[in-house]
Amino acid sequence: MEIIVSQQVLIGAVNTVLKAVPSKTSYPVLECILIETEDNAIRLTANDNDFCIETLVPATVNRVGSIALNAKMFSDLIRKLPPNDVVITTDETFGAKIVCGKVKFDLRGESGEEFPKPLPFDGGEPVVISQFTLKEIIRQTIFAISDTESNVLMTGEHFEIDGNRLRVTALDGYRVSIRNVELKNAYEKRSVIVPGKSLSEIGKILPGDMEKTVEISFEERNIIFKFENTIVHSRLIDGRYYPIDSIINSECNTKVTLNKRELIDCVDRASLFVKESDKKPLIVDIFDNYIEISISSQLGSMDEEIMAESDGDNFRIGFTPKFLLDILRVIDDETVTLYMHNAKNPCFLRAEDDSYIYMLLPVTFSNR
Repeated sequence: MEIIVSQQVLIGAVNTVLKAVPSKTSYPVLECILIETEDNAIRLTANDNDFCIETLVPATVNRVGSIALNAKMFSDLIRKLPPNDVVITTDETFGAKIVCGKVKFDLRGESGEEFPKPLPFDGGEPVVISQFTLKEIIRQTIFAISDTESNVLMTGEHFEIDGNRLRVTALDGYRVSIRNVELKNAYEKRSVIVPGKSLSEIGKILPGDMEKTVEISFEERNIIFKFENTIVHSRLIDGRYYPIDSIINSECNTKVTLNKRELIDCVDRASLFVKESDKKPLIVDIFDNYIEISISSQLGSMDEEIMAESDGDNFRIGFTPKFLLDILRVIDDETVTLYMHNAKNPCFLRAEDDSYIYMLLPVTFSNR
């Protein structure tokens, strides 16, 4: 194999696929990035057997071939090269010579034939969504997945497609995040659970262009995201997701609307009085035209009032400050509306058109 490729272009491609290189594996070739030639291009692939990223970049191909190079060594090396064209030449012993200007390196590689490639896919008509919308969906839901493996279903997000509606749900036992999106076209019903780890990495590499799209294809055990010159394959999580419709449609008789920025700033200040290992709740007292937020810990205490439009019962409710902040920070509206029933039932933050719905469980506390 002999190829010539821009160092800047190569860095971008390597950074993209690196996210699929496993941190630990008993299969050494998976620690590599596969480089293989195509017509006037090279394809870079990384694969941990559950999550795979392929990306295509333009290159001059003087001799076809493939090689698998250690991902860490190759990426570190490419970053330290000058911004010139890079010439990569391989031989029959899987050695790679890398030349960039006056810099020359020799690397030992593995046979490209030994690298596990993703199977060709044909999941029928793909679901098409804008890059911007998918990136926003991930940003506004991913925080609510569980970070423990004790319940694997909670480590993923539920993708439901019904006609021209897409609903994405994440939950961790303390909160629920839901995004409802209207698609341009109608599709057959789908219900799959996508690993949160996969979605998190997709959110990082997805450009987020409003005018460009992502094609999402489904197979029995895999989901494929295709955008620009990149294809991401991810295994799905087996199982039936939790029925949440009865929860999110539960009765609420108190409605509080207030400025989101003021609420974020207040909760952020209150969080200063809570250590990471602390379980001190944020106390919210609801009055007719304002709310009072207070917190007390060994570090000190704080009380603050925020103007609000309140409709319904007045009562006191407690929240975990971090969980409330996580929700508030992904809502883009200037105002937020909290829907509550009492101090023991879930609190909901939702848009008028239900484009987003967040549920937060209250926490118990002792009255002052």
